[in-house]
Amino acid sequence: MKPLRHIVSLSGGKDSTALAIYLRERVPSAEYVFSDTDKELPETYEYLEKIEAFLGKPIVRLKSDRGFDHWLQIYGGMLPSSSRRWCTKVLKIKPFEKYIGDDPVKMYIGIRADENRVGYRPSKPNIQPVYPFIEDGLALADIHRILDESGIGFPSYYSWRTRSGCYFCFYQRNHEWVGLKEQHPALFEESKKYEKINPETGQRYTWSERESLGELEQPARVEEIKAKTRLTISAVGAKSKALVDVLDDSDDDDDNMPCSFCHV
Repeated sequence: MKPLRHIVSLSGGKDSTALAIYLRERVPSAEYVFSDTDKELPETYEYLEKIEAFLGKPIVRLKSDRGFDHWLQIYGGMLPSSSRRWCTKVLKIKPFEKYIGDDPVKMYIGIRADENRVGYRPSKPNIQPVYPFIEDGLALADIHRILDESGIGFPSYYSWRTRSGCYFCFYQRNHEWVGLKEQHPALFEESKKYEKINPETGQRYTWSERESLGELEQPARVEEIKAKTRLTISAVGAKSKALVDVLDDSDDDDDNMPCSFCHV
């Protein structure tokens, strides 16, 4: 019989990072993995290096045999969306399931006790999802405590973004697209290149169903988005909370829940 493996899949976000720290002493044999799309933010790679140093173990970087651009062609140029999450399937889940093979695995997932969402649903019977934060009743305040006490803290992108994931993730809210344009203008331009609008047929392949990035980046629209974000923060009373805590709990621009494999 094959030995049981214990695996923590890191997304580059706060919750999976806190989980890795939480399990370091509790599950010393844990393996740490990160499914790398090659379309991540520079801050994500920097954060993974900090996590790796704290854990004292390497984080295994998993990659698809083919990159995003290849799969975009396979899917007929259709950008991924909340109803077509092919990016998570081929760039995140498949490399992970290939890595574990047929070994019996406990996969630890960082969904908190104060969240109302489901986690990764394995397609293979040898994978058993485990939710330590839910089992132990840990909520958002505990995540802050774990990250603060470890000295790792939050990823730096949380100053303008509320979620981990690719720099062009379709789950980004409007204020995050504005943040990408201001923080990483070259990556914003790269994201724009993927969008296509046929002026004759009206067919649109854009990251957001509501507007293209070219429309979103217009000065008047940017100011409108920023004003709405300021109102949201003011209404919630964000002085004592991180930006991610406030905006991630609001209904700012998108009520769809992101893929937990990417954003935990």
